[in-house]
Amino acid sequence: MIIVMRQGAAKKELNEVLKRIRDLGYKTHIIHGVERDVIGAIGDERGKARLQSLESLSGVEKVVPILKPFKLASREIKTEPTVIDVGGVKIGGEGFVVIAGPCSVESREQLIETAIAVKKAGAHILRGGAYKPRTSPYSFQGMEEEGLKLLAEAREATGLPVVTEIVNPADAELIAKYVDMFQVGARNVQNFALLKVLGQIDKPIFLKRGMMTTIEEFLMSAEYILAEGNRRVILCERGIRTFERATRNTLDISAVPVLKGMTHLPVVVDPSHAAGHWQYVLPLSKAAAAVGADGLMIEVHYRPEEAVSDGLQSLKPEKFRELMREINPFVRAAGRTL
Repeated sequence: MIIVMRQGAAKKELNEVLKRIRDLGYKTHIIHGVERDVIGAIGDERGKARLQSLESLSGVEKVVPILKPFKLASREIKTEPTVIDVGGVKIGGEGFVVIAGPCSVESREQLIETAIAVKKAGAHILRGGAYKPRTSPYSFQGMEEEGLKLLAEAREATGLPVVTEIVNPADAELIAKYVDMFQVGARNVQNFALLKVLGQIDKPIFLKRGMMTTIEEFLMSAEYILAEGNRRVILCERGIRTFERATRNTLDISAVPVLKGMTHLPVVVDPSHAAGHWQYVLPLSKAAAAVGADGLMIEVHYRPEEAVSDGLQSLKPEKFRELMREINPFVRAAGRTL
């Protein structure tokens, strides 16, 4: 339910409403508007009648049911877009944000050289996997804490905030010491134990859509994080599994405007994992910018032919520079700045 306070309602009235909601066993989510405050009451659907009675309280204008199953992620509770700060970089605002870097952190030379290259080309955030969930148990699984230390060193060298993937909830505290944002990969989008842990961490969460996850299921995964108190969730469309084999996955470009209509959370596109081939990354990036995405996540490697993972879809630094130049007209056409 949404409790809409009257314009000019006193702080005492707001606090009394918050207390009554919590006494009824619900969590509260406050949105401070320019003219009035709105409170989201999140909890068991069976208590809606009791919440409706809050309309009788001083300072309350009305109580409105939230129809969507994803309450906190819904535009019903927050109509304006959410802007999330990641180490000084704002995602979801007027700027179009590009996250770039290698799939896996492999060595100091590889990471630092790639980080410097993407920074010079105009990237805003550095990506790099220290923990890698792989289909095969025999594939490279990441450098773990040593990789995290290299990411922190790359941030120091370039000034770029860093994002890395978390696989095991037990690693959350360690990873938080080194990075500016956590990434939840496609395979863990419905790992609800992990999502709950991340909901209690004071870091932005970059949540990737699962390869066979519907949009509603995707938003319900975001809801798990939001419901635990972490309001900084960024959604990432990275392709879904279809019958088509020409690309690694099928980029669901329509998911961007659909999500934009359903949620206030920022939406970023990862064309690298969708395509699986570097030559398709540029046109898909243009499409993502044109359709209204808030940014891109691009895999870049200084020697992709030597990459231990995802070399086929990784751009060389010179190709990444070309991408940054060529997407600019599409970014501007969508009313954003690069």
